[in-house]
Amino acid sequence: MSEQETALADIQRTIQSGDFATALDSLRHILDKDPGNAEALYMRAVCQRYLKLPERALEDLEALKRLVPGHGRAHQEEGHLYRSLGRLDEALRAYGRACYYNPALEASLRAQIEILDSRGNKTRSDQLRTELAQLQATPRPLVAVIDLIAQNKLLQAEALCRKFLQKNPSHVRAMRLLADIGIRLGVLEDAEFLLESAVEFEPENIEARIDYIQALRKRQKFFAALGEAEKLLEKAPDNPRFKSIFAVECMQTGKFDQAISHFKAILDTLPNDPVTLTSLGHAYKTQGDAQASIATYKAAIKAHPFHGEAYYSLANLKTYKFSQQEIATMQSLGKNSNLSHMDLVYIHFALGKAFEDSRDYQQSFDNYQLGNALKKAQSRYRADIITAEFEQQQKICTAELLARGKTAGCQAGDPIFIVGLPRAGSTLLEQILASHSMVDGTLELPNILSLSQRLRRRERQGDSRPYPALLADLSDSELRELGEEYIEDTRVHRQAAPFFIDKMPNNFRHIGLIKMILPNAKIIDARRNPMACCFSGFKQLFAEGQEFSYSLEDIGHYYRDYVSLMQHWDGVLPGEILTVENEVLIDDFDNQLGRMLDYCGLPFEEQCLRYYETERDIRTPSAEQVRKPLSRAGIDQWRNYEPWLAPLVDALGPLAELSSSEVLAQSASHESKALQESL
Repeated sequence: MSEQETALADIQRTIQSGDFATALDSLRHILDKDPGNAEALYMRAVCQRYLKLPERALEDLEALKRLVPGHGRAHQEEGHLYRSLGRLDEALRAYGRACYYNPALEASLRAQIEILDSRGNKTRSDQLRTELAQLQATPRPLVAVIDLIAQNKLLQAEALCRKFLQKNPSHVRAMRLLADIGIRLGVLEDAEFLLESAVEFEPENIEARIDYIQALRKRQKFFAALGEAEKLLEKAPDNPRFKSIFAVECMQTGKFDQAISHFKAILDTLPNDPVTLTSLGHAYKTQGDAQASIATYKAAIKAHPFHGEAYYSLANLKTYKFSQQEIATMQSLGKNSNLSHMDLVYIHFALGKAFEDSRDYQQSFDNYQLGNALKKAQSRYRADIITAEFEQQQKICTAELLARGKTAGCQAGDPIFIVGLPRAGSTLLEQILASHSMVDGTLELPNILSLSQRLRRRERQGDSRPYPALLADLSDSELRELGEEYIEDTRVHRQAAPFFIDKMPNNFRHIGLIKMILPNAKIIDARRNPMACCFSGFKQLFAEGQEFSYSLEDIGHYYRDYVSLMQHWDGVLPGEILTVENEVLIDDFDNQLGRMLDYCGLPFEEQCLRYYETERDIRTPSAEQVRKPLSRAGIDQWRNYEPWLAPLVDALGPLAELSSSEVLAQSASHESKALQESL
């Protein structure tokens, strides 16, 4: 425990003893040195309430909510303050927010019930009594787990939940909580197994079934998720919640007309439901109906003006321009400390796009930075861990090791992997190739990443060396079986073409694994100017999977590590990876198209030249852009933000001054020198 943590623990005991003045004095010393200490701010607000200093307490809570959006106890304390001041409407709203952000806050449930009872609102108070009874029936260790999850203390929550499950191995609530933690930490296969088991233990447990469907979707087992959603809907065909879940799974499996039909049916029952309207907008967007998606996103905002996702969805169309009134409204929302953490993230990214369109680049950058800072606050990303991981890949995956895959791996040549960094042009490459009659475009498939996680678990289970070192331990039959498993598991995303695209960008981290299990797979590296690529990633909100994008320093370091690793793969797999530079593709499209088709062994087809006419569902942020002919408009957009990009320049180092072609030339020179030295 650090010195500051020890001091806060002592202050907590002082508060519990009722000596609020002494505690307040001790907190002053901590906050003088660290004014952004969330725990100290919360404690000071509590002390000030007891010392009858409500205005000061409210000021601290306002600062705390801005510092940590979604801080359940801050909203609960605000409820206590408003209640003591007789402002019962505000107290009710604050307690409601507290329970939304942290369902373990029993005091907030009790306070709402008491206020509602005093007003004779029996219907709502009875609903809350049911929630309170459910919370009280939950074993206390699991209540503590719920509380820790709400505070984003996931490792502590995991340890406590596992300890409980060791004594109660078939406790479904505990299994659901551990699965929730696993999903938040990205351990998706374990989460799926837990929830599958939970459903087997309690087949009628609706919440467990819904969690299981969501886990299947996270793992991109879309048809399995659709099957489970269908079973749920059969139990209650008119249930709007079940209809919504089924509609979402229809979208994931490409059944967009069916999804739209169900969303509309829900809106007949629940007119103007903002979540349903937003989902409907997503369906229209994926189908390429921009006008319909704009109309539904706007309807969602009209129904619920605080719905940040709808504002961001408009911005994420890339073609929508916000009005001055909409910008003013979003600016007001951005100052609202009662918005949820994600609503604030959405609002700031939408404002970043709005000010970019109006060429107010200072305010645009400020909002992109605020949105990213909010995301990074909940992230566990560490650049040094990624660097070490990439270095380990280079150390282990030698040309000698990878040569085994040529004869041992599955010989199928179906997959075309498009790898690289997000916003480097991979969606454009996919759209071009998917316009060919012999190529199916699919999704950003998780299969290789899931396989790497599975191999890592062998180490944790004590069965082998750590990944990637254990690649050397896999037998020829294991390598072949893993390749065959990939081909079989991805078949659900394909149609009838002999080739298909897997566009998961992060697969570049596992090219060694890919080439050992699928030696005939094609790999295309989508490359873009370092500054342009990194800043484009910074201003794009990624929900998950790209945590390096939440700060300029992290994304710069990540780009450098990516270039180094790709340089290694090119050295140990000479001629087996095709690099396509976004800027060169735009300026010399015909020749670059020829390179790609030749590399993939595909005959020329005219439709590839008119890729923007190809009708297919596209789910990435570049969906609208790749439905238009090539343009140089975005190549130098990053230069509008140059005055604020010093942290990125520093993180990129020498790469910041180079074009993608110069980076590649430098890499080629390095490889040639290394080869000569080895000879």
